[in-house]
Amino acid sequence: MRIGVIGAGIAGLSCATLLVEAGHDVVVFDKARGPGGRMSTRRLATDLGETGFDHGAQYFTARDPAFIEQVERWADAGQVARWPAAGDDAWVGTPAMSAPARDLASRLDVRSRHRIDRLEQDGQGWTLHGDGMDAAYFDGAIVSVPAEQAAPLLEAHRPDWARQASATPSDPCWTVMAAYHARLPIPLDRLVDTGIIASAVRNSAKPGRAGAEAWVLQASGDWSATHIEDEPNAVERSLLKAFATVAGQALPEPIATSVHRWRYAKSGRLGKDALWDGSRRLGLCGDWLLGGRVEAAWMSGRRLAEIIAA
Repeated sequence: MRIGVIGAGIAGLSCATLLVEAGHDVVVFDKARGPGGRMSTRRLATDLGETGFDHGAQYFTARDPAFIEQVERWADAGQVARWPAAGDDAWVGTPAMSAPARDLASRLDVRSRHRIDRLEQDGQGWTLHGDGMDAAYFDGAIVSVPAEQAAPLLEAHRPDWARQASATPSDPCWTVMAAYHARLPIPLDRLVDTGIIASAVRNSAKPGRAGAEAWVLQASGDWSATHIEDEPNAVERSLLKAFATVAGQALPEPIATSVHRWRYAKSGRLGKDALWDGSRRLGLCGDWLLGGRVEAAWMSGRRLAEIIAA
């Protein structure tokens, strides 16, 4: 089949990879500038050179045998490395968190800056409509985006799936990225659950990183939800102030900052690995089905491809 996949996060890329291996013609669409979804990396220009920030997922774990094999392949290729600061079983992409996603995408037809906002079925196949693209026709369609974005795409075709998506909301997350001239006097590279900050990570301490002293500050889900419509400058001030409180001392002014609002950061969990409607040739995968982890996203995509291939 010719299959259109909506979403180039780990779930969509995992699904597309196995489908291509099974002989299908697959095109992956994503609204962002590059693949990876919440495993993406932001880069800022500073006086000390370009500095990267893993502003979504900070690390991942591998427990499923199939995913362990995949992670070992990435490790052999130098695309992931262990990061003990987050635990003995923690991994990060190298030289950036986006490395595993970019590896998967390198063997696929991935089209960035394509926002799919509508699906039409004519009885024989699917037409995908959206910004940045002409209408594209496929034999099958796969939705691999956060639950909140999946629901409106599914409503006209599988309203029961749309209701399940709507009932599995994500927690939002405000993220502040800050670069400094010198190493901050904070002994740990990772701080968690400190007031309004759910996670503060010295990104520059991760394996393979280069550039300035870099910190990623992620607000708690509750605080982010309460302040979801705040101005980015106000969020930056609040999180930097909270960071100084955690450090127990005044901190220097950053040499570069950026703020990102993840409306759909930590996914819920529906309790299913993937969904496939063979009569319509419509599929659904993502971490919100199986659990809010990188491994769960990869497994969900792979499971859907296995169902289709069978």
